[in-house]
Amino acid sequence: MQHARPLPSYLVQRYHGWKATTWTENRAWYRRLADEGQRPRAMVISCCDSRVHVTSIFGADQGEFFIHRNIANLVPPHAPDGQQHGTSAAVEYAVTTLKVAHLIVVGHSSCGGVKGCHDMCSGAAPALEEKSSFVGRWMDLLRPGYERVKDLPADHQLRALEREAVLVSLENLMTFPFVRAAVEAEEMTLHGLWNDISAGGLEHYDPETRAFVAL
Repeated sequence: MQHARPLPSYLVQRYHGWKATTWTENRAWYRRLADEGQRPRAMVISCCDSRVHVTSIFGADQGEFFIHRNIANLVPPHAPDGQQHGTSAAVEYAVTTLKVAHLIVVGHSSCGGVKGCHDMCSGAAPALEEKSSFVGRWMDLLRPGYERVKDLPADHQLRALEREAVLVSLENLMTFPFVRAAVEAEEMTLHGLWNDISAGGLEHYDPETRAFVAL
């Protein structure tokens, strides 16, 4: 592949630093992970946003979380149509093969994908309506959430839609037969979180109050 190039030097330097410190000090643990395979306790579905770092938020070690990231932490509904579905494949593997005990969807503040959905649905981003827009077609998943927040005061809509991205994903997860079976058999639990990047806050969805509550 002629277009591939060597890593930037700053990443090479960081790798050598990690290998000389973290890996060297924990080489037995890394060998065990390699030899015995992964046994993560939870799957985390979070946004691609570089500011969202769930392993740091929870102080997680290697091997603890099975992580899938995509634009706006969205999960599509179950659609066994023979096409490629990266998020659905990750969910299937986590639930049926790894048998994770928890499936956690993490949304966040100032989400660019959510803003794009809001702009598109409100008519302010016609380019995202084009069939050729991968982002636009992906954000179509959040249209039901937009319908639920569009009548709120304008300055409340984006924050509400960020939380709707979590709820839409949880709703869609329950359309997967293997997810529903694991949840109903009490073999796995679903969780919805929203991270306030600026304040370092974390909220969880409480189904009893139907609201996000600060942890």
